[in-house]
Amino acid sequence: MRLTISSRPSCTLPSASKHLENITASARPCCCTTSTRLPTQSYSPMESLHRIKHPTALSSLTCNPSLRLRKNWMEYQGLNNWEGLLDPLDDTLRKEILRYGQFVEAAYRSFDFDPSSPTYANCKYPRNSLLNRCRIGETGYRMTKNLRATCGIQLPSWFDRAPSWVSTRSSWIGYVAVCQDKEEISRLGRRDVVIAYRGTATCLEWLENLRATLTCLNEDDDSNNVGVPMVERGFQSIYTSGTATCPSLRDMIREEISRVIQMYGDEPLSFTISGHSLGAALATLTACDINSTFPNAPMVTVISFGGPRVGNKSFRCQLDKSGTRILRIVNSDDLITKVPGFVAIDDEGGLPSWLPRRVEDTPWVYADVGRELRLSSKESPYLNKRDVATCHELSTYLHLVNGFVSSTCPFRATAKKMLNKHHREKLGFR
Repeated sequence: MRLTISSRPSCTLPSASKHLENITASARPCCCTTSTRLPTQSYSPMESLHRIKHPTALSSLTCNPSLRLRKNWMEYQGLNNWEGLLDPLDDTLRKEILRYGQFVEAAYRSFDFDPSSPTYANCKYPRNSLLNRCRIGETGYRMTKNLRATCGIQLPSWFDRAPSWVSTRSSWIGYVAVCQDKEEISRLGRRDVVIAYRGTATCLEWLENLRATLTCLNEDDDSNNVGVPMVERGFQSIYTSGTATCPSLRDMIREEISRVIQMYGDEPLSFTISGHSLGAALATLTACDINSTFPNAPMVTVISFGGPRVGNKSFRCQLDKSGTRILRIVNSDDLITKVPGFVAIDDEGGLPSWLPRRVEDTPWVYADVGRELRLSSKESPYLNKRDVATCHELSTYLHLVNGFVSSTCPFRATAKKMLNKHHREKLGFR
């Protein structure tokens, strides 16, 4: 739900392995051009350094995709809010979005969803072989940290005696992986660190999702004060809660980020946090936490898929000030991206001056963050199922990203090749 409240202009936040062969093979245009053809041009070393520090429009760069990414990785990570890269969707950016989507897919494939399994809610694979066993192709990354999240919701004591699939509080939520392959580091133009989160999986995580009122981002803040950054109570609980035997997700992230910065901080470095659904919300909180905890942190970018709203306008402003880059991939037909609460839209409404303040002070007014890439299941000629679950599937998002061309040519025919047989059957392909 969206509510018009004032005449102020909208302030949106700036917010970005070798890829699978069947994905790259499908990157052929239909009747529309998927990206601008770039003229070949060479630069002296000093000119090249200047262009990396002060990126300009990509139309002036070489047409070699690998060289383009290496020389301008900061722009693909959102330095200029992905200006000129989203409509039409730049092919290099498309491949990067899909590549990070595969890391999230690996988080799903590694999670044990079987309630009868002795390893329910844990990771199925050893750390040193997880990425290979998930069959997402050669990535050039090495997993360095398992991540667990704990639900802090308070429930009656008898709840702990329920079956494990109901009462499990702490579960495996994702991982940290660091690029170690020299060729991949060269292609990317820096050493990249990926943090990947799965979506909601356990009973208590679903209950946390329903705690949709806003709470203070910082524990020391007073919610009665105006302009305090606030976030969804359930998401904050999952990010900050811990037990005597399991540290909070926030503590795990801070410990690993500190270690990575200490080890690789003297070279070009980036943190890319990606997640789907609940994982998208946690990715946003993680990025905010990294930039708040490590003032001189390398570039932090969020690539989120099907994420719900996370916080209020003050939270969005804090992300903006910290330089956090967020690219939200949104399916217009996905209900999850429209909750929780409602968004107050700035417009020439001529409403009484007291109304915006009254509305924004309620615990239900959220603000969309970052730069948005809006897609639609209705534009795909291949998706037969368009129910709530299908529109929210990560595989649907990857299919739509692979097929999107521009707002005037929303889908290309070759995109069907991206999905394997299992995903085609799951999504009801024609």
